[in-house]
Amino acid sequence: MSSNLIDQLGSQLGANGLPYPIPIHPNLVHLTLGLFIVAIGFDIVGVLFPLEKPVFKILAIPATRSNFFDVGWYNMLAAAVVTFFTVAAGFYEIMLADPPTDVRSAWGLQAMETMLWHGVGGVLLLLLIVGMAVWRGFQRFVWNKDRARQVQWTYLLAGLGIFALMFVHGTLGAQLAADFGLHISADRLLRLGEDPNLLLK
Repeated sequence: MSSNLIDQLGSQLGANGLPYPIPIHPNLVHLTLGLFIVAIGFDIVGVLFPLEKPVFKILAIPATRSNFFDVGWYNMLAAAVVTFFTVAAGFYEIMLADPPTDVRSAWGLQAMETMLWHGVGGVLLLLLIVGMAVWRGFQRFVWNKDRARQVQWTYLLAGLGIFALMFVHGTLGAQLAADFGLHISADRLLRLGEDPNLLLK
């Protein structure tokens, strides 16, 4: 966003360029990632349960296949809900971003290009995660409700494919923080010629 428009907020913004001390988006991102990864991971364990059952028995771990699928379903559902807040917080924080214009990321992109690709990727991941939750719901409650195995291999492969997309998307987000210093208090203060050791105590 234009620095003139951001300046209108004036004293409401902190050292990190946000009206609150800790950016919300990165925290929600990691919650979304954790929920999605756990959902796919537990569904994989549930699918492979017949092979793992002897191991659980040897280790005296009381486990049933349906419990793994329950964890997979509820985590996917939670990921779909949390991702709306993750994307919303990301767009709010990106609107307040004032990155340096003379820096390029490790991938050779400027700040605006990186922010645009990260924003588009966020919306795409939101749609994919919600689609996965709907797909998972149909498998649980309609297609496979009377079967021991609740999920299809294509669903699990799609989840693994989304992992790869999350890696690329997350790298763009990391570049926004590491290369451009977006909403990093110390980076912003150094660019303004201030000493973060004195101001952030």
